[in-house]
Amino acid sequence: MLQLSVELLVLLFVVAVFAGFVDTLAGGGGLITVPSLILAGVPPIMALGTNKLQGCMGTATATMMMFRNHKIAWPQVKPLMVTAFFGAMLGTLMLQLVSADALTFVVPAVLIIIAVYFIFLAHIPLRQHRPRVSGSAYQKAVVPSIGFYDGFFGPGTGSFFSLAGVSLRGQTLLESTATAKALNFSANAASLMVFVFAGKIVWVAGIVMMFGQLIGAWLGAHSLFRIPTNLLRFIIVGVCIAMLIRYALKMSFFS
Repeated sequence: MLQLSVELLVLLFVVAVFAGFVDTLAGGGGLITVPSLILAGVPPIMALGTNKLQGCMGTATATMMMFRNHKIAWPQVKPLMVTAFFGAMLGTLMLQLVSADALTFVVPAVLIIIAVYFIFLAHIPLRQHRPRVSGSAYQKAVVPSIGFYDGFFGPGTGSFFSLAGVSLRGQTLLESTATAKALNFSANAASLMVFVFAGKIVWVAGIVMMFGQLIGAWLGAHSLFRIPTNLLRFIIVGVCIAMLIRYALKMSFFS
């Protein structure tokens, strides 16, 4: 069983506060938490599982708020949540088949790709237009595909769901973002179930980071519209890439 020092747990708590803060304002918190867990010595697949545990707290809270504030309705979002759930479950099951050695290189590489996408391409259009795909195709193909990505990897999923809602279904930014919270939670919950069953979670780190996420999300909610979103995107990606470079140097030192 992996043992983490008190100092590392404190550091991961601080990282989770920061990640929860920026995730509330601009999304992309997983780009910070996953590299941090890997640098702390957590194997890549367990880093992804632990990240699901701490991330579920944020998506569950956000989804509850969307329902409570009547931003989303259960009859409309239920079928989408179901397909996101099964897509994510399949993705996480497939992840269990990937070798640990492969993940050591795949996870950092995909993180860099998502980081580049996040800062240069993940700008959700504000203009509403006619749907480009039918509701049935969106439910049966688009949503489970994004859910599969969430289960297999994860960071950036919320942005993908929001972008798909606006670009493919002609939703307003508010509608798409609200729906994305529920779909992200459903996918996270499915993925977490598989990770728990497979025993791929560092519970102490995950629980500590859950509390950090709560504090960070609270701080972020009280800082809305005060910090430029684009500045936060550069900060998120900069921190992510810096940690991945540090990880690469660490691996080359031990090789």
